Amino acid sequence: MKKSMKKLLSVTMAIAMVASLTACGGKSNGTATTESKTESPKASGEGSFKIGGIGPITGSTAIYGQAVMNGAELAIKEINAGGGIGGAQIEYNFQDDEGDTEKAVNAYNTLKDWGMQVLMGTVTSAPCIAVGAESSNDNMFQLTPSGSAVDCTKFENQFRVCFSDPNQGSASAQYIGENKLATKVAVIYDSSDVYSTGIHDKFISEAGTQGVEIVADEAFTADNNTNFSVQLQKAQDSGAELVFLPIYYSQAALILAQAKQMGYETSFFGCDGLDGLLNVENFDKTLAENVMLLTPFAADAKDELTQKFVASYKEKYKETPNQFAADAYDAIYAIKAASEKAAVTPDMDASAICDGLKKAMTEISINGLTGENMKWTADGEPDKAPKAIKIVNGVYTAM
Repeated sequence: MKKSMKKLLSVTMAIAMVASLTACGGKSNGTATTESKTESPKASGEGSFKIGGIGPITGSTAIYGQAVMNGAELAIKEINAGGGIGGAQIEYNFQDDEGDTEKAVNAYNTLKDWGMQVLMGTVTSAPCIAVGAESSNDNMFQLTPSGSAVDCTKFENQFRVCFSDPNQGSASAQYIGENKLATKVAVIYDSSDVYSTGIHDKFISEAGTQGVEIVADEAFTADNNTNFSVQLQKAQDSGAELVFLPIYYSQAALILAQAKQMGYETSFFGCDGLDGLLNVENFDKTLAENVMLLTPFAADAKDELTQKFVASYKEKYKETPNQFAADAYDAIYAIKAASEKAAVTPDMDASAICDGLKKAMTEISINGLTGENMKWTADGEPDKAPKAIKIVNGVYTAM
């Protein structure tokens, strides 16, 4: 049964649900190619759970996919070392979709041929929606770490770790209003992207209730996403005290640089799509000073779980993990918790495992990197508290 008639989330949950994958749209064109594959060391012998992953590890959104691939791999390594899921080891196979819907479906079919029993993915929204139509037909359990478009949880077999785009939009407006960050706000968004428009539309409708005036509302498209001088000039002329950017880090890096060039000094605020900004090649990190974003993970948090994760991630991958890595890490541990709650075994087929996990996901609670006491509704939505960060001296700092 489709979930398209899901009940609206309560106002309380909407306030709580802030940026986490997010996040992310994806290209809808392109031709199929042979997908690259990354696997963790396989368990020896028979009786292993096969978990597949799909996301962009090449292309314009590769920072997201690489982080998800790595975060999941790290969790699986830990779980296998601790005895696996109910005593069974995990095999992991991650396929590159380049953020493209057709390639994502091809990757899904490749994983099915491999024997996938559970899908952790996809990373970005448009591919997640495309694959969701396939996984629903197969009754394959699908948990996306970061696909934030509403339709990423359209079907009963689909759940997510991140928050949906509309909830990111409403929570951003509420955060700006409640913390009195600005009363006059300009918005620059990508009208051709499902992620950006989903956040934008809800932000605009919620801003008025928070005492926030939208003084400029400027769009660009995927065909015109390198020169933002017109949008920035209108924001400056409008007297905006803050510019809201519900976009990806690659465009945000250009906007920050162009604002500096034209002498426009203002505050910038974004959602989880801005995570990755500090990793843009040749980007001057000083341009991002005091940029704020709603995100469920801050690498400098002092709790023991975060510190252990960050240390392990840095040791293995030689970089600081972002929220997408944390989302994926939590996704794998959620799959473990639900699998053990449902008492599924690796000799079961994917459909039988899916039936067990769909019910178990509404019964478990995990303390993860992206939320304490994290739970899920039958609609596939997470219930957890929000977090926000600010970039200070070139690093993400919890607010």
